[in-house]
Amino acid sequence: MRSLTVLGSCGAWPEPGRACAGFLLEYDGFTVVLDLGYAALPQLLRHRPTGDVDAIIVTHQHPDHCVDVSALARVRYYEARDAAPIPLHCPPGVLDVLRALEPNPDPATVFDVHDLATTTQLGPFTVETVLLPHYVTNLGVRLTAPGVSVAYTGDSGPSDDLAKLAQGTDLFISDATLQSPSPQTSPRYVMTATEAARGANPANRLLLTHFWPGSDRAISLAEAQREFDGEVLTAEEGLTIPL
Repeated sequence: MRSLTVLGSCGAWPEPGRACAGFLLEYDGFTVVLDLGYAALPQLLRHRPTGDVDAIIVTHQHPDHCVDVSALARVRYYEARDAAPIPLHCPPGVLDVLRALEPNPDPATVFDVHDLATTTQLGPFTVETVLLPHYVTNLGVRLTAPGVSVAYTGDSGPSDDLAKLAQGTDLFISDATLQSPSPQTSPRYVMTATEAARGANPANRLLLTHFWPGSDRAISLAEAQREFDGEVLTAEEGLTIPL
């Protein structure tokens, strides 16, 4: 099976019945979680009841992208104490957040922690990272395996580096926190749907995510479709996209 399942689609905080950033990437039995924000863990447990995944990538330390990694640590500690630690690839600040949330058990004992900036391989995936503009260190990530290429922005402002990340990917997952018009401020640390679509243009498919709570997602979809030549999808919890 080769697919991507949406675990959460909101930015900042989850709307009722939804969750914040999270995705489950599956490739021929190898499973990778991309971010795990507020309320994303229950969505993951629908698919992996004891949280048994092969690797976790967290793009940055904001809680809407990482806080439920702490909850997953409890699941693993109590339900799979004898299992090997799950590799966790993230910027260093993520571990600080996890330890502040719950120092016991130490997240570094439940997870095998690596600096995402130096990660080049995860199972069948070649990993490339790009530093993208945000309030804290945020690494866009691209994962490529035979026949599949997926990229994810995490949480970013507009950047010329988005096209580098998106180039030739089967699926480009991009935050689209805002709707047009673009804020007239500088620097910029979050994107509109229009800007996400412009950054995605070298990709084949675009998945919009990280919507500000209460946003009409149909508006974001229409704005992106005016800029992007390929298929545009909006992230919905439980949506599974074949790859």
